[in-house]
Amino acid sequence: SRFSSAEGKPGDALQILKDGGVNWVRLRLWHTPVAAADVVEDGRVVLKKGTAVGGGNNDLATTMRLARRAKAQGLKVLLDIHYSDFWADPQTQTKPAAWAELRGAALQAAVREYTASVLEALDAVGASPDMVQIGNETNAGMLWPDGQTWSADKSGKIGGDAAFAALLRAGIEGVRANDARNGRHLPVMLHLAGGTDPDLCHHMVDLFNAQHLDFDVIGLSWYPIYHGPLAALKANLDELAQRYRKPLVVVETAYGWTLRNGDATPNLLDAEHEAKAGYPATVAGQAQVIRDVITTVASVPGGLGRGVFYWEPAWIPVAGAGWRTGDGDNWENQALFDFQGRALPSLQALRGPALVGTAR
Repeated sequence: SRFSSAEGKPGDALQILKDGGVNWVRLRLWHTPVAAADVVEDGRVVLKKGTAVGGGNNDLATTMRLARRAKAQGLKVLLDIHYSDFWADPQTQTKPAAWAELRGAALQAAVREYTASVLEALDAVGASPDMVQIGNETNAGMLWPDGQTWSADKSGKIGGDAAFAALLRAGIEGVRANDARNGRHLPVMLHLAGGTDPDLCHHMVDLFNAQHLDFDVIGLSWYPIYHGPLAALKANLDELAQRYRKPLVVVETAYGWTLRNGDATPNLLDAEHEAKAGYPATVAGQAQVIRDVITTVASVPGGLGRGVFYWEPAWIPVAGAGWRTGDGDNWENQALFDFQGRALPSLQALRGPALVGTAR
């Protein structure tokens, strides 16, 4: 095993995380990711000739395998469906290549049927998720341009709010169709990377409600290097709880335990980010960020702050584990393990509210 406990005992990463207080795992799912490279040379992943820039293996088979591992550890699973072949985030929401020519009702049908089929596949291997996230960091919609709500170039070639909501509804309908077959109600999360942006949150959640979307949980991202001070997160969470009366989860957060680099790829979090965040990039500073965000979520009025997911705690610097095929790791100094895979003391700070997760 590449991972070990803080005492140096080799073990499974998920078990070590569970021992540290984690009780949920968030798994991303891509539709048809570009095939991974076939060889590694001198510690560097080498692409197959003609392979497009991309990579990763977060396809359904991988997600099923990881979900089964999580369930075997007694962990609950939040399934994060990106509706893309690669990373979906506020700047990129690319339609799967398989759906490139689909528009309108045909695209909605594909979303609905795909969502239901994914859940059926997970059910079949005893790895049913405990919550489903429809879209990832959908600040400007998803499945662009069809479900795009805002464009910097003012081109007008976007679907707009109603088209975005229709795609979300299709995904939710896929979940509910599966629910009907299984006699259950899986909680549905809608996710924004706007932990400190009340205007964004109000616009989007007002839209979700106006369109009568059947969702249960509001998910937010908060990274101290991107989203501003914790006080702004607290103010936004408290106001959202009072305004919408929906459970709230900080579904992505992280901070660095060092400014050192574990491979040849520069780290995303550097001294400039450290100064902006206001926390030292040390093990103690990382632990303090975790404690502070958990305390903030746990103090949301009405008990509506339900938990925190840490993204990505096990991303240590090993060949082939980059953002995309051929890349190195620029996140290893924000993991909860050191560069050799030994658990950091900051992992223990995850002991907090009922829902504390690791996002992968």
